[in-house]
Amino acid sequence: MPTAAIKICGISTGDSLEAAIRARAAHIGLVFFDRSPRAVSPALAAQLSEQAAGRIGRVGLFVDADDALLGEAVGAARLDGLQLHGSETPERAAQLRARFGIPVWKALSVASAADVARADAYAGAADLILFDAKTPKGTLPGGMGLSFDWTLVDNWKSPLAWGLAGGLDPSNVAEAIRLTSAPLVDTSSGVESAPGVKDEARIAAFCAAVRAAAS
Repeated sequence: MPTAAIKICGISTGDSLEAAIRARAAHIGLVFFDRSPRAVSPALAAQLSEQAAGRIGRVGLFVDADDALLGEAVGAARLDGLQLHGSETPERAAQLRARFGIPVWKALSVASAADVARADAYAGAADLILFDAKTPKGTLPGGMGLSFDWTLVDNWKSPLAWGLAGGLDPSNVAEAIRLTSAPLVDTSSGVESAPGVKDEARIAAFCAAVRAAAS
């Protein structure tokens, strides 16, 4: 089995960025959502992006963001991709991909097979679907350490690339990969010591567990 690509989301310090690079993650996530404990300002995102340039992919996470915020973030952080984590429609995803000319990832909250089936509507509009756990109403849309029934996406087949998120940590990511054959895994709270505080040892352990799952 090929090694799954790794995204460490919610990076907000230079030290955690370096930890992700050392652990050979493929992408970092920069969160542009004020309610999140992992939110970064455009100015901080620009600093982190400069540090990351040419070393790791930079994906910006947005929740139903307007064009002004998206444009500011893309310009400041020189993003390599947009991750849409709200109620963005396929039409909105296609619009943003055309406007900014970079890949669009669409996160979908999953609690049932019907939620997984929603992904088909994004074919041709988004570049990657990220299956994440559905969070309780009124809470943050992600980064809460919740998982879903991974058998719902067991060997999911589609023209779209896809990844798995939601409650992944060093102790369970290998099992998640074995059950789903996910080509990409995304973690945030699973490599933290407190909300928004990345743990460098947990980042290293997570990435090592992903590689071990491929052996």
